[in-house]
Amino acid sequence: MDKTRILILGGTREARRLAAELAKRDDLDILLSLAGRTETPVRQPVPVRIGGFGGAQGLADFLTAERYDLLIDATHPFAERISANAAAAAARSGVAAIVLVRPEWVPEPGDHWHIVSDIPAAIAALGPAPRRVFLATGRQGAHHAEVAPQHFYLVRSVDPVEPPLLLTDVAYVLDRGPFTLEGEIELMRKHRIDAVVTKNSGGSAAYAKIEAARLLGAKLIVIARAPAVAMTSVETVEAALEAIDHLLSSPMKRGV
Repeated sequence: MDKTRILILGGTREARRLAAELAKRDDLDILLSLAGRTETPVRQPVPVRIGGFGGAQGLADFLTAERYDLLIDATHPFAERISANAAAAAARSGVAAIVLVRPEWVPEPGDHWHIVSDIPAAIAALGPAPRRVFLATGRQGAHHAEVAPQHFYLVRSVDPVEPPLLLTDVAYVLDRGPFTLEGEIELMRKHRIDAVVTKNSGGSAAYAKIEAARLLGAKLIVIARAPAVAMTSVETVEAALEAIDHLLSSPMKRGV
């Protein structure tokens, strides 16, 4: 019997967990695709492909040529272009598709949220007075801070920011989550942080900085997500597994 072929667009912890669960089955052929933006990706439990596909049509052609039965978008909630290409590719190729996306964080009592649309708007929202800012958006887009050099910036990323920011008052931390509440409080106290800039990534691995900001009374400038793509959506790995089982029990495979 031919195995069901599944392509997972990954790069998140959820993608890795999902791939690990699916790898236990002998009726599936799994390929995990990574964009290649991280210099030292985490070891994955299934075969990995690194690099882009050449846009939506390139991905559609790949799905068709390699005879994939299911596409799973488990990329970061802010990988908007990849998710848009995935939705378009699934529609063009006729391949079934689901998107696994973490629930958004929501403000809680004691939070001081200011919601913005993107990183430039977040930097502008810091205001003209000098602040001590934890820029927790990763290295992509960190250069936008250069327009507001009056602030101190603590920049955390998995890989180094290259080239370094053209700022005189900046510190870098290279680290990969998950992060603990105790560690985030210690980091923010050490650098006397009074404002945190973060994307609304959702999930638990990076939530500790939200809690730390709440406890320390720091302002939270939160970058909102773009509208969701038009694909069947699930919020957890467990829900994704159920959706996959449902799809596999229906006549979805090519030639059926």
